[in-house]
Amino acid sequence: MVSSEATPLAKTGGLADVVGALPAALRELGDDVAVVIPRYGSIDLKKARRVYDSPAVHLGKAVYNVTIYLAERDRAGLDAPPRVPIYLVDCPPLYARKGLYGEAGMDYPDNHIRFAVLARAAVAVARYVFQTEVFHCHDWQAGLVAPYLRTTYANDPTFLGAKTLFTIHNLGYQGLFPKTALAEVDLDPDLFVPEGMEFFGQVSYIKGGIAYADALSTVSPTYAREIQTPEFGFGLDGALRARTGVLTGILNGVDYSQWNPETDPHLPARYSAADLSGKTVCKERLLREFGLPAEAMNRPLIGMVSRFTRQKGIDILVEAAADIFAEGVCLVALGTGDPEYEEFVRSLASDYPGRAGVRIGFDDALAHRIEAGADLFLMPSHYEPCGLNQIYSLKYGAIPVVRATGGLDDTIEDGTGFKFREYSAAALSGAVRAAVAAYSEGDSWRATMRRAMSRDFSWAVSAKAYSALYAKLLGRV
Repeated sequence: MVSSEATPLAKTGGLADVVGALPAALRELGDDVAVVIPRYGSIDLKKARRVYDSPAVHLGKAVYNVTIYLAERDRAGLDAPPRVPIYLVDCPPLYARKGLYGEAGMDYPDNHIRFAVLARAAVAVARYVFQTEVFHCHDWQAGLVAPYLRTTYANDPTFLGAKTLFTIHNLGYQGLFPKTALAEVDLDPDLFVPEGMEFFGQVSYIKGGIAYADALSTVSPTYAREIQTPEFGFGLDGALRARTGVLTGILNGVDYSQWNPETDPHLPARYSAADLSGKTVCKERLLREFGLPAEAMNRPLIGMVSRFTRQKGIDILVEAAADIFAEGVCLVALGTGDPEYEEFVRSLASDYPGRAGVRIGFDDALAHRIEAGADLFLMPSHYEPCGLNQIYSLKYGAIPVVRATGGLDDTIEDGTGFKFREYSAAALSGAVRAAVAAYSEGDSWRATMRRAMSRDFSWAVSAKAYSALYAKLLGRV
C-alpha cells in the first residue's frame, strides 16, 4: 500500500485510519501486506531501522537521495496480532517539515515533487525490499504510481504482471498542479491529454490514478455511484464513467480495538449494550467538561466532531440552528475548518448559553468522550465518501442523524439512526425533530441504542472484499 498517511504515525483524517487498520486485517486473512509512507518530521525514527540506503530518485536532472526505514505496527488489544511492516521514505529536504501537506492554510509549493518521490520510492521498495504483486495506492498523493509503472517502468521485468489498485477516499481533493509539473516529475508529456492526466489545463494526480490503474475502488458502494454523476464528480465523473467496469465500492471498516466503549481508556466510565449505566456517567462528565449546567442532563445532547466546512453540511446547520435549538437540545462540538464556519460554531456558545459548548481544535481523546457522552450525533454532510464517526457513534450508542449520502446512507438504517435526503436546513431540522421525539420514549430509545451498538462494521468484512479484488486482479479467481 502506498499512502501519504497511516495511523499511528501520521494522520490528518480518515485516510490514515484506513491505511492503519486495513493491512492488519488483510494479514489476518493470509495476505502479505506492507505500507509505504513518507517519514515526516513528526515521525520518530528511534523505533525504526534502516533497511535500504540512498536509492537515488532521479526526476530529470534533479536527484533526491532517500533512505528507507522499517517500522512495524502492532494493533493494540489483540492477542498475537499480525505485524504490519511500514516502510518510511526518509528525505529530509522534502518531508522534514511542520506539516504533512502545508502550513498556515497553504499547500507546500513543491507537493508535486514530494509525492512523485513517494511514488518512485515505493517502486524502489517493491524492487529491493518487499516483493510486490499489487500496488494498492491511496488518493492523489499516490496517484503517480500507476502512470510511472505504465511509462517509466513499462519494460522493467521486475514489474511484469504487477497490478495497480487506486482507491479514492475523497474526490474533492485532486492534486492539481501546473502543466509544467509533468516535466518536473519526469513523466512522459504524452500523458497530458484529456483521457490521461490533463484536467482543464492542469495536471491532475488523482486523474493519473483513475486513468492508468488496473482497477479503481472507493470507500462505499453509494459513493461509487455518486462520483459518476456531475453533482459529486468534481469534473471527473466522465473519466469515472469511462472506467465504471473496474470501479468498486467497498465500505470502510473501523478498528474496534480503538473505538469500543467497553474498553476505551479515554472514558470516565465504560459501558456496553447490556449495561448502559456508564453512558450516563459519560454524559455527566462531558457536560461538565464543556461547562454546561447539570440540568442539561435532562435534555437530549447532540455531539459533533467534524471539519467545519460546506462538505460537512455546516452551511445548512447555520440556517437550521435556531430551529434545532428550539427542540430543547444541547450541543457539544469539536473541530476546525473554514474561518467563517469556525466563527459560527463559536457563536453558538454565546447565542445559546448553557446549552452549547465548543472546542476549536483537534483532540482525539475528547472525540472519544463526545461519542460516549452524546445522545445523538450529527453529520449533515453535503457529501461523505464513507464517514467513520457515524460508525463510531453506533458503537457508542450516540444515535446518528445524517444526510443520506455516500457511506452515511450505506451504514445508517431505520432503527439505528435518522436520515434526511434533501440537502436543506428544513430537512435537517425535520430529522433532528424526529430524533428528539424518539428520544423522549425511554424504553424504545434504549432499544434503539442497543440495536445500534450491535451493528458490526469491523474490518474483517471489508478486508475480505479487498482480498478478493486483489485475487481477481491477479487472475486467481
